[in-house]
Amino acid sequence: MTDALEHPLTLAIKPLLDAVGATALAVGEAKPDDVVLEWEGEPAVAVRLPHLSSALDRLLAEMTRQFDGRPLSELDRLEKQRVVALLEERGAFTVRHGVETVASALGVSRFTVYNYLNRQVDGPKSG
Repeated sequence: MTDALEHPLTLAIKPLLDAVGATALAVGEAKPDDVVLEWEGEPAVAVRLPHLSSALDRLLAEMTRQFDGRPLSELDRLEKQRVVALLEERGAFTVRHGVETVASALGVSRFTVYNYLNRQVDGPKSG
């Protein structure tokens, strides 16, 4: 049998696994929470998904990369609003303590993050 990490299915999904922070494992190493993928009717590779808290850390790191590697706390107000909008699109605020974590990373209060979120829903104010 082909080694699980060299299996064609594993190689094909590697970019997806990397993007979501998942890990490919041999089927025999799978735990109950892992997802076992089949190839031609046979178990081929197990996938271990990341915990949600580490997913938020990865999203924040991605935001830092998108803004030229600058610390998120050093962004201007409009850039911080854009970060909050992008994080909202990616579900960052469904994670427990997501608002607090994002507020800390941006160097703002939770109240400010909620204001940015409300601004998205209401749209920009004229005046």
